[in-house]
Order: sequence, then structure tokens, then C-alpha cells
Amino acid sequence: MSYDRYVAICNPLRYLSIMTHNLCVTSVSVIWLVAFIVTLINIISIYSLHFCGPHIIDHFYCDYDPILQLSCSDTSIIQKLNLIIGGFVVTGPFIIIVMSYMYIVITVLKIPSNTGKYKAFSTCSSHLIVVSVFYGTLMIVYMFPTKGHSLILSKILSLMYTVLTPLLNPIIYTLRNKDIKNALNRLKV
Repeated sequence: MSYDRYVAICNPLRYLSIMTHNLCVTSVSVIWLVAFIVTLINIISIYSLHFCGPHIIDHFYCDYDPILQLSCSDTSIIQKLNLIIGGFVVTGPFIIIVMSYMYIVITVLKIPSNTGKYKAFSTCSSHLIVVSVFYGTLMIVYMFPTKGHSLILSKILSLMYTVLTPLLNPIIYTLRNKDIKNALNRLKV
């Protein structure tokens, strides 16, 4: 979405020639392929572990790190592999998003009218809020060492990116809809 916003704001006249159906299908296919490969690597790495203790996961759902904590095997190599893969999978798109928004901000600041600036920034604000909540909690949970974190904090942060972000998504994007705004204003009266 950040690339879509970048093209729409920075190259509005070329939008239709850049954002073609083939580009969208290719983007989604690459994202699904990467997700499948990362998931397959995680499944294979967990399958190679030995479990001998209590099989109770102290978490809201069956997350990757709590499963590794149940293992009797040495998981240091798997954790390093997970950190490296997570580094590419999380920070790669994050860098693309940040770069897109840097170009968007530069372009918007060149717009002479305040109305035009407001309109351009408001177009991106909802996506930026969702991305900030999602990536902020995701990076805290998976990219930083978990030795100092309490289990409760880890659970809360995991809930934020698995429950809160999908919950906020329709709310944030719906409130941008003029029909919804008009209906809410009518309810206030």
C-alpha cells in the first residue's frame, strides 16, 4: 500500500501505467511465496527439535518462541536463523515503507496550497497509523532479545499485532469514508 500511495502522490499522471494488474499480481505472488518459504523453514526447524517436558504453552496462541522454549534441544541456531530471516522479512518491507513515505513527504511539502497538503497527508495517515502499530509491536516482539521481557509483556505485544491491528484496520479505513462520517454526524444530532 505504501508503494501504491507513493505512486499516487509522487507520480499521479503515470499511476495507471505503473500500477498495472500484472504488477499487483506479481507483488502478491512474491509476498505469498516468501511467506510460504519462511513458514516452511520454521516448520522444518521445529520438526527437528525434541520435546521431553510439559507440553503446556503459556501463551494466548501457539506462537513460535513459546514452542522453542518447550524444547529440550539446543535452539540457539534456530533462534539465530529466525533472527536473520526475521531481519529480512520484517525490515525489508519496513525500509520500503519508510522510503516511500519519505518521498511522499518531500513531494507533499512542495505542494503550494495548504488544502492540497492536507488532502495528500490525510490520504496516507490511516495506512501510516496501522503500519506503525503493526511494525512497532512486531519488531519489539521478534527482533529484540526476549531475555529481559516479562512473559506478560510478550503476550500483550503479541496480542497487539495479531488482534489489535486487524481490529483497527476496518475502523481506521472506514472513518475515512465520507458516507460513514456523515452517518456518524447524523447520530450525534
